Amino acid sequence: MQTRPLLAAFGLAALVAGSAAADPLSLETARGPVEVAGHPGTIVAYDTAAIDTLDALGVPLAGAPAPLYVPYLEQAVSGTPTVGTLFEPDLEALAQIAPDLIIVGGRSATQLESVARVAPAVDMTIPPDDLVGAVLARLDSYGRLTGREAQAETLEAELQQKLETARAAVAGKGNALVILTNGPKVSAYGAGSRFGWIHTALGLPQAREGLDAQTHGEAVSFEFIAEVDPDWLLVVDRGAAVQAEGESAAQTLDNALIRETKAWKNGHVVYLDPARMYISGGGVQAMTGMLDQIAEVFSAAGG
Repeated sequence: MQTRPLLAAFGLAALVAGSAAADPLSLETARGPVEVAGHPGTIVAYDTAAIDTLDALGVPLAGAPAPLYVPYLEQAVSGTPTVGTLFEPDLEALAQIAPDLIIVGGRSATQLESVARVAPAVDMTIPPDDLVGAVLARLDSYGRLTGREAQAETLEAELQQKLETARAAVAGKGNALVILTNGPKVSAYGAGSRFGWIHTALGLPQAREGLDAQTHGEAVSFEFIAEVDPDWLLVVDRGAAVQAEGESAAQTLDNALIRETKAWKNGHVVYLDPARMYISGGGVQAMTGMLDQIAEVFSAAGG
């Protein structure tokens, strides 16, 4: 089986085709500015945030990983050739497609060098410290890349309006603690973390400042949550996000300590959309969906 010559041949063809397709475009990536051919005819994306935003722009994909674990994107990738998983690309499938551009990011970022053997590839990982800014930056980049600047401007205006609505909804409603459950384990997230935009972009006060901003949050106990006693408990269920078996977030939190918190007593324990928060966070549709959910639950709480 002549795998390497086949991959090399397709990779060379893709580079030549891509360079001839359009004038080069400077794309800001997670690894710095990269020159790519504008308006690529075929795009394969391994990054769920990229798939989300490209779908919002109306850009069809030539290939996508499976499974995605994102229900609202199922239609976007229906009938699209599978090119492996987020963690393990199928290089032969990629070579058969011979895409003009491959996008990796987040969970698939470590595969950049591997897929770049087949075709030009970029790492579009979303930085966690300014998620809203990153969403808008990626939206602009993909709009310019695909010649859909007008659609990108419309989506940006919609996102900005939803941000204003959510900010108004949370104003004066107390503080919040954002947590992630993974079966019986619980981690808390503050400003500067992957979920910190809920505080920094919306102005929702933190129930506890100084939490570790590391990727996986700060491991906490039920006693910690009871001591913090937040007005709102915003919950991301990792198990539900990856469709894992085991204890759900609702089961994990239904205990004597949590039931004594203000959040529980006032009905302010909110289970955030797990796919949008944990899997596709950084996509424009994920962000607008989360803003809609937050605005709805906080508005319903009254003054």
